[in-house]
Amino acid sequence: MTLRVYNTLAGKKQEFQPLVPGKVGMYVCGVTVYDYCHIGHARANIVFDIIFRYLQYSGFDVTYVRNYTDVDDKIINRANERGISSKELSEEFIQAFDEDMAALGLHKPTHEPKATEYIKEIVAIVETLIGKGMAYEADGDVYYSIETFPTYLKLSKRNMEEMQAGARITPGEQKRNPMDFALWKAAKPGEPSWASPWGAGRPGWHIECSAMSSSLLGETFDIHGGGRDLIFPHHENEIAQSEGASGKPFVNYWLHNGFVNVDKEKMSKSLGNFFTIRDILQKYDAEVVRFFILTAHYRSPIDFSDQNLKDVQAGLTRFYEALQVSAEAVSGGPEGGTPSGEGAQLETQFREAMDDDFNTAQAIGHLFEGARAINRLCGEKKFRKNVGKVATVRDLHQKILELGDVLGLFSSDPATWLHQQNLRGLKDLEISEQDINGLIEARLQARKDRDFAQADQIRDDLAAKGIELLDSPTGTSWKIKRDEI
Repeated sequence: MTLRVYNTLAGKKQEFQPLVPGKVGMYVCGVTVYDYCHIGHARANIVFDIIFRYLQYSGFDVTYVRNYTDVDDKIINRANERGISSKELSEEFIQAFDEDMAALGLHKPTHEPKATEYIKEIVAIVETLIGKGMAYEADGDVYYSIETFPTYLKLSKRNMEEMQAGARITPGEQKRNPMDFALWKAAKPGEPSWASPWGAGRPGWHIECSAMSSSLLGETFDIHGGGRDLIFPHHENEIAQSEGASGKPFVNYWLHNGFVNVDKEKMSKSLGNFFTIRDILQKYDAEVVRFFILTAHYRSPIDFSDQNLKDVQAGLTRFYEALQVSAEAVSGGPEGGTPSGEGAQLETQFREAMDDDFNTAQAIGHLFEGARAINRLCGEKKFRKNVGKVATVRDLHQKILELGDVLGLFSSDPATWLHQQNLRGLKDLEISEQDINGLIEARLQARKDRDFAQADQIRDDLAAKGIELLDSPTGTSWKIKRDEI
C-alpha cells in the first residue's frame, strides 16, 4: 500500500510523493519558550515524532526540523517580570522542553534551530519582499501587504470579506490594511533588538519559520506540520511571505494535529483544567501518556481525563503482560520450527494502518490482536512441546517489539514495567508493598501447614483491597486488579 496523507491545503488525502525520491524534508513548528509545556504540546510533538519514526521505518531518509521561538512578546514580558534577560528565560525553558520531550521518549529532530540564530536570513527575506512591493516599512516596522498575494487564505479556506470586516488596527500600528501582518518590529526600550536596514528591531513571529525552514530544507519542501491552532494566522502567513519571496510553492503537504480537551472542555488556565507535562508525569508513567495520545487518530480531537488515562494504562498493561508471558513461555523452549503467518500478517496490517494517514489507533488495534494471539497460544496445553507454536509466539513477540518501537512503545523490561505500575497503583489503595509481601509469606506458610482456609482468606482479603495474586511454578507475585487501574 502507498502512503497517503491528509493534506490540509488540498482538503483531502493524497498519495505522498516526496520531491526527491527516498528523501523527506519535514518542518514542524516548535514552542515559544516562556513556560513549561502542557498536554497540548505533548500531543503535537508525539504525533510528529511518530510520523518521523514511521517515515524512517518506511525507508525514507528524513531531515526533520523543529524550531524554538526564542524571541517574542510573551518571552519579553515574562523575563521582565522575573528581572532576567530574554535569553536567560528562553534558555531555561528550552532546557525544560528538552527534558520533557526526553521523558516522553521522543527522538531528537535532525535540526533544532532558534529564531535568534537566523536574523540575517530573516532580514534578507524581508528585503526581498520590500523589493517586490509585497511589504512596506512604516517608522521602523515592516508589514506584509496581503493584497499583493491573491491566494491568501488558501490554507485556512476562510472568507476574505468576513475577515476584513472583523479586522482592527491596534493603536501604534501603521498598517495599510487591517489584515496586513508584521515582518519586522521596531525596537522598544528594554527589548532585545538587532540591526536592520529599517533600524534596530526584532522579527515578527511568522517570518521566523519561513527563514529557518527555507535555510535548512530549501524554498520548497515536503511536509510542514503543527497543531490546528496554527493554520491561521501562522501557517497562512508563512505561505504568503515564503511564496511571495521565492515565487515557488512553499510546502507540498500540510499536516495538522487535532486539539486536546480536558474532561470534554477546552483546556484553559482560567477553567483550572490546565496541566503541564510535568504535572501529568507525577501521576502517570510517560509511556502511558504516549500510548494515550496514539489511541486516537492524530487529526481527531482527544479528551484528556483521569478515567481515559486509567483506561489506556490498563490497555498498555495488557501488552506488557502478554510480552512477559511470551518471554517466559519461549525461554528454554525448543529452538527452530517454522512460525505461522501471524507475525507477517501483523506487520502487513500495521503498515496498512500507518500508510492510511498514520492511523495509529488502528495500528494499535492490530497489535492488540497480536497480543491476544500470544495469550491464546501460550494458554494451550502442551504448548512448549509444539515447535511450530513456540516459533510463532517467538515471532509475534519480536514483531510486537519491532512495530512498537515505531510508535515509541514497549521499550521497558515487562516485569520491571509491570511492577512499577503496580507500585504507582498502590498510592490509591490502603495497603503497602511491604504489607502485601508479608501477607504472601503468611499465605505460603498457611499452605505449607495445610491450612487452606486461612490461605484462601488471605487471598480474598487482598482481593477486597484491589490486589490479585498470581501463582506460578516459580512462586507467587501480585498485581493491581485491572478494574483498579
